[in-house]
Amino acid sequence: MNPVSASQTLMTRWGHRARLWWITWWQVVMLGAQILVMALTPSSYATGPRRETVLLHLVQATAPLLTGFLVLSALISLVLIRIVVATAYSYGLSQYALDVLVRTLVLELIPLYAAMFVAARYAMPGAQRVREQLSVHQRAGHALGQGVLLTTELLPRALASVFSVLMLAALSCVIALVLTYFTVYGFSHWGLPGYTRSVGQVFTPAVTLIFTLKTLFFSLAVAVVPLAGSAQQDAQGLYGQRSDISEFARLFSVVLLIEVVSLVGNYY
Repeated sequence: MNPVSASQTLMTRWGHRARLWWITWWQVVMLGAQILVMALTPSSYATGPRRETVLLHLVQATAPLLTGFLVLSALISLVLIRIVVATAYSYGLSQYALDVLVRTLVLELIPLYAAMFVAARYAMPGAQRVREQLSVHQRAGHALGQGVLLTTELLPRALASVFSVLMLAALSCVIALVLTYFTVYGFSHWGLPGYTRSVGQVFTPAVTLIFTLKTLFFSLAVAVVPLAGSAQQDAQGLYGQRSDISEFARLFSVVLLIEVVSLVGNYY
């Protein structure tokens, strides 16, 4: 093959991939902006059948996940707490155990696996169902308009995903803090003043703000990225089956970027 033709073909492929990448992420940003605007306009979903749909999705996104996630979170937290506390005592660094536990478990790990849990159990399966519905409507010749799609399918699922991530993360953080206290001080109230002081020293205003924003952006990523993929047509203009791995990789890249930014804000 002619080297010039080969390089032109390679550049064409790269250009095509770059164009697809740009279109995909632009659609994610645009859909996220539309969902955010509608979410900040309660009149678009706070009355009538839309309100019932939103409430139904809130329950479906949270109630079935609540028990399993909290049990799993408590077990993971207990294991990590025991490891950190035992290691700190063995090296004579017990005074740093609480700080390490709160920073690693509460600030970093819990929001991350709460977002991934909701994504795997609700957001991504829900996005696949939306795509299947769009495919059925397309084959039947009854394509849904963008406004109808947003209000009836995408917005309720997005709000439910945001609510579920925030709820699970908040409850799991409370459980982790309670388990940390019981592990370090036992079933006694004498350590409560020192414990609250140590936790309060970690949660400075700047750290609290970064933690809140990170959890919120995690929930928005879980809500928007899978749904944006479900509403995107393929090269043939169809709503064909999409790879779960590629969709999860796209979501994880956004979550990882948010995590890196939060780490820079907290520690640099």
